[in-house]
Amino acid sequence: MRSHVLFISGRSGVGKSTAALALHEQLISLNIQHAVIEGDYLDLAHPAPHEAFPQANLAEQNLASMWSAYRFLGYHRLIYTNTVAALMSADLATAMGENPIVTAVLLRSSDRHAHSRLDRRNHGTSDAGLLDHSAAMGKRLDREAPTFVHRIDTDDLNPSEVAAHLLTLAGWDTQSPATEAH
Repeated sequence: MRSHVLFISGRSGVGKSTAALALHEQLISLNIQHAVIEGDYLDLAHPAPHEAFPQANLAEQNLASMWSAYRFLGYHRLIYTNTVAALMSADLATAMGENPIVTAVLLRSSDRHAHSRLDRRNHGTSDAGLLDHSAAMGKRLDREAPTFVHRIDTDDLNPSEVAAHLLTLAGWDTQSPATEAH
């Protein structure tokens, strides 16, 4: 069976990980086999591998290894979160091998909502640099994400509602992967 990956991207504080976990719970309740990989951690190191060793593509290498292990066990659906996944979906899909079906989603939020979420995540207060970086990344993603990337505004949605949108976009609510490939 052909693999299907749901790439969830968005600025810091938009709710990528929270939405992925809510989707995970919904898929469990539907008894749909899947895996979740938090891509922001696949190359988390100091110095940052993409800066110190730009030719290494460490995140892609780690994704290839992890997905290979999941595929060996029979998994064919992957939820992958990463800030810039919408901009890298072709490279990430290539790293997975076997030409997976790709559904790419950009989660969006206002500065106010993202800052509030970041403050909660950081136990009350966030560094101004993080807030500025999040806002700049949100604008960049909106501007540079290809037209095939679905966009979901999360300000007025709770995580379960975002997950329900993701489930439908991926076509997993019918237990058969969507047929569109990008």
